[in-house]
Amino acid sequence: MFKRVLESLSKSLGGGKSAPAKPAPAPAAKPAPGPSKQGSVLDKVTAAKPAAAPPPKKAPVTPEDMCGITAKMSKDEIGAHLKLLYRRYNRGASSLDQKVRAEADAMLDAIVTVREKVFGEL
Repeated sequence: MFKRVLESLSKSLGGGKSAPAKPAPAPAAKPAPGPSKQGSVLDKVTAAKPAAAPPPKKAPVTPEDMCGITAKMSKDEIGAHLKLLYRRYNRGASSLDQKVRAEADAMLDAIVTVREKVFGEL
């Protein structure tokens, strides 16, 4: 299906000329790298590209990082910041949008974890 879409785009960008369908070139007959003035958009899009490296693994995010709490903050600053975050994400917890609701639930869990760690059990 993707190939048909690219062929259609190639034809439409080629000035309305309908070119006969070309068979796929053999793997050994790849065009030389570099810009060429000939060739369709399909040839340019499907040209071999180097494989991308897998994304680096991210370190696990701590609840303090999620909430934006730093070691320099006092207990009063942490309390005020957690109150602000709680008001913001508590509204999102009842959202109809599943993505917003999931993010709000994760943030509320992080807020509770940080609050218990800083201020003790509730």
